[in-house]
Amino acid sequence: MKEFFITGTDTDAGKTHVTSLLLKLLAQHKKHAIGYKPLAAGCEMAFDQLVNADALILMESATVSAKYDIINPFAFAPPIAPHIAAKQVGVTITVDKLTEAYQNVKQQGADYLLTEGAGGWALPINNTDYLYDWVKVEQLPVILVVGMKLGCLNHALLTAAHMQSLGVNCVGWIANQVDPNMEEYQANLDTLKARLPFPILAISPYSEQTPKLQIYKSLLNTLDLNS
Repeated sequence: MKEFFITGTDTDAGKTHVTSLLLKLLAQHKKHAIGYKPLAAGCEMAFDQLVNADALILMESATVSAKYDIINPFAFAPPIAPHIAAKQVGVTITVDKLTEAYQNVKQQGADYLLTEGAGGWALPINNTDYLYDWVKVEQLPVILVVGMKLGCLNHALLTAAHMQSLGVNCVGWIANQVDPNMEEYQANLDTLKARLPFPILAISPYSEQTPKLQIYKSLLNTLDLNS
């Protein structure tokens, strides 16, 4: 099984959007792929349980199906930081609990497992730990989604520097054009290409119709889709 963790420069960088496109790309290559959203806030009641719109998108994009609570084991109603939402309902999220839940999704028979994070890279899961602590324990290769908007240079470069300080294996980044009116979009893209310490994998142009990825060879190599 090939496993990847998809994180973002900040909230609304487009993690779900990009993860969905990656799952669809794998489907085009006839791969058995599943998406995983361990933590989600802002959930709503449906089918007698709390469900998250992002998790449902991942389920629709995957070629391997599983029960909702396997895809999204920690779901909370308030649209706030997950560790705060969890505390409000008396739930404690730990690295061990995340690892236990991860074993369930790994048993679903997929060749590819794409885990989408929550918020940005430095997401607390309790009073002391971060989601990246779990990523380190699982030794997951990371794909960084950069939301292309004003401020993205600072967000992306700080995130990359922190990943390097932790010894995390970030295999590349994907530019997601979230602001169609971003000034000097190409200049910002070129700056990130020159300064980020890992390769660009793809670009997701802004689109109100059919979303797509402009794929670099580096993405095909990363996902082992050249054959």
